[in-house]
Amino acid sequence: MTTASVTPLRGTGNGDLDGAHRPVIVVGGGQAGLSMSRCLQRAGVDHLVLERDEIGHSWKTYRWETFCLVTPNWQCTLPDFPYGRDAHGNGFGGTDPHGFMVRSQIIDYLEAYRAFVDPPLYEGVGVNRVSRDDHGTYVLETTAGTCTADQVVVATGGYHTPITPPMSEPLPSSITQVQSQHYKDGSGLPPGEVLVVGSGQSGAQIAEDLHLEGRQVHLVVGNAPRVARFYRGRDVTDWLDDLGYYRMPVTEHPRREAVRAQANHYVTGRDGGRDIDLRAHARDGMKLYGLMTDHRDGTLHFNPDLTESLDHADEVSESIKDTIDKHIAAQQIDAPSEDRYAPVWSSEQDPTELRLADTNITSVVWCIGFRQDFSWIDVPVFSGRGAPGHSRGVTSAPGLYFLGLPWQWTWGSGRFSGVGDDARYLAERIRSQRGLTSSGGRGDVCNVLALGS
Repeated sequence: MTTASVTPLRGTGNGDLDGAHRPVIVVGGGQAGLSMSRCLQRAGVDHLVLERDEIGHSWKTYRWETFCLVTPNWQCTLPDFPYGRDAHGNGFGGTDPHGFMVRSQIIDYLEAYRAFVDPPLYEGVGVNRVSRDDHGTYVLETTAGTCTADQVVVATGGYHTPITPPMSEPLPSSITQVQSQHYKDGSGLPPGEVLVVGSGQSGAQIAEDLHLEGRQVHLVVGNAPRVARFYRGRDVTDWLDDLGYYRMPVTEHPRREAVRAQANHYVTGRDGGRDIDLRAHARDGMKLYGLMTDHRDGTLHFNPDLTESLDHADEVSESIKDTIDKHIAAQQIDAPSEDRYAPVWSSEQDPTELRLADTNITSVVWCIGFRQDFSWIDVPVFSGRGAPGHSRGVTSAPGLYFLGLPWQWTWGSGRFSGVGDDARYLAERIRSQRGLTSSGGRGDVCNVLALGS
């Protein structure tokens, strides 16, 4: 195999990668790719990071104007770069650990981390195909030429292609349709009423955003659960952290791997954090419906399951409070008492249809999730549904790894809170596969949370 050296470009550029070889190539330069690069640096492993767009592209392009984290800032713990400062003085230097970074602050955090890591990075270079030759070497066909690697880390996350149901096509052409990732604010939609389809984190927050702008919102409610923002004097995430929930590996979760397909609980960090109470929004004028089944002759049809969905969301939230109450009692914690949630609205009869002609709906925002798309990876490690088979990111193909997938190992694997632990774990696997000894120094790579592995 012929190899050639390449000087990594820091900043944008399309340097010629033809014939270049690296021990490890990381595909993706978001929080997962940067975390991987930092851990490989500390492991003493030569590598290259390829990013199709630019660092922070998704945060800059695919988030609405009022977007903010739903988890508190203290959970932002990228390797050697926590939101505050660590014992060595590294970190973002943030001063509001229990606040919630807004979109611009998240971008600042990532760009500061990029400067801190100073990765061997090519931006503006997309990877179109990954395959493996007869010698076990990985071949990457990129927009800047074909290069090779002994090992590859796919750090592109798990949310790639927005889902649009077939029923979207028969909607009148006069209705503007946008995906959640393209929604910015109400000014980007035509005047009139808005139909938001989906009540996961994005759908619930976008519906609230439009509702607070004064728009008439029609929200199609799914089976996503909700969670209270605060309970008994603390953010619920603080309690759950004390209970070890965020350190629980997927192998110990009651639902095991099925939890990876579970919708996230809806809540918001907006304005300092609060509940998203769809019942309260309905009381104040938002129109709620059950699962949308189809569209025929100008009429939208829904399952009569709105009450069931709202009750289920409330039950999940209250069950989390039950767990917190038991923890407080068992540990004899002095915490203020708090009344439980009392529903402020209920549907007299679940609506089963809506004639568009009876409304002034001029736009639809689809918020029903994303599909993974790894069709560009031509290595047999996928299930029939296209999901990579792996154990904590390690696949059956020697040297092929994934990082940043939802519930890859813990709840935080696809987030700022847990991706660093997974990156450390993979860096140790890569280092050992290469027969390298630990690079040592401050906080060497062997400082890995086992988490049941």
